[in-house]
Amino acid sequence: MLDKVKNVRLLVVGDVMLDRYWFGEVSRISPEAPVPVVKVQRIEERLGGAANVARNALALGAGTVLLSVVGDDEAGRSLSRLLAESEIDAGLHVDRDIDTTVKLRVIGRQQQLLRIDFETTPSHEVLQAKLSEFASRVAACDVVILSDYGKGGLAHISEMIRLARAAGKPVLVDPKGDEWGKYAGATVITPNRSELREVVGRWTSEEDLAERVLKLRGELGLEALLVTRSEEGMTLFAADEAHHQPARAREVFDVSGAGDTVIATLAVMLAAGAGWAEAIRTANVAAGIVVGKLGTAVVTREELAAAL
Repeated sequence: MLDKVKNVRLLVVGDVMLDRYWFGEVSRISPEAPVPVVKVQRIEERLGGAANVARNALALGAGTVLLSVVGDDEAGRSLSRLLAESEIDAGLHVDRDIDTTVKLRVIGRQQQLLRIDFETTPSHEVLQAKLSEFASRVAACDVVILSDYGKGGLAHISEMIRLARAAGKPVLVDPKGDEWGKYAGATVITPNRSELREVVGRWTSEEDLAERVLKLRGELGLEALLVTRSEEGMTLFAADEAHHQPARAREVFDVSGAGDTVIATLAVMLAAGAGWAEAIRTANVAAGIVVGKLGTAVVTREELAAAL
C-alpha cells in the first residue's frame, strides 16, 4: 500500500507553530534560585503543529498542501523558510496584529528542562481569507486533515468540514478542548486518552469505553474515532468494528509531535485505499518509531516500510 502513497494529495489546515530548541550543557545550579544553569551550545528550529503534520505526510511521500496563519514577524518568516525548504505547498496568511506561535524548549543532558510558549489569536478577517482559500483548494485533494491546537486558527472548522464533506472528501480532525460539537460531520477524530476523558468522562472498562464512544460518535455523526492511549497503544472504534493495536515503541524518548505522526499516517493510508485495520496498524508502527526521536520529528516511508 505504501507504493501508492506518491499519488496521494492531502490538504492540512490548522494552527502552525515554530518549535525552537536550545540545547546545552548543565554543570551547576544557579546561585540565584534552585534551577539548573544551561550553557546553550546549539539552537534548532523545526516545523510544529499543523506544519509538523504536513511534514510527516510529505516524509511518507504524499503531496501536501498546508493552510494556516502566521504573524508578520521573525518567527513567521522562519516558518515560511522551513516550509519552502521542505517543499511543502504552503498558503500562509499573514496577520500583522498577531505574534506567530512559538514553543521554546530548553534541553540539557537530553532532558527537556523548560518550555516557554508565545501565542496570539488571529483576527477574523485573516481567518475568513483562509476559509476562502480552503474552499478553492479542497476539490484537488484526496483527504483533509484539520489540526486543532486551540490557538484560534480553526475558527471556521465547522464550515470547513461541511465544504469538504460536500465535495466528497474524508475529514480527519485532531481535536482540542472539550467543545467537540464543532467537529460534527467529520469522518474520524483522533483524541489522546486524556482528551477523550475530558469529553466522555472516566470509563471503568473496555466495554464502558466502547459504549461512551458509540454514543459520542452518534451525537457527532462520526464514521470512526481513534483514541491514542500511550503505553496501551491505540484503539479505533468504527461502525461495526473495533481495532486495537498495542504500543510498539521499544524506547520512548520524546512523545511531542507523536499525534501529528499518527494522524498524518492514518490520512495517507486511507487516501491510498487502505481499510481501517491496515491504516491503524501502520499509524501505530509509525508512532512507535517517532517517539524514539527527540522533539517534533517525522517517519520516512523507508523507515516505515522496514518496520512493517
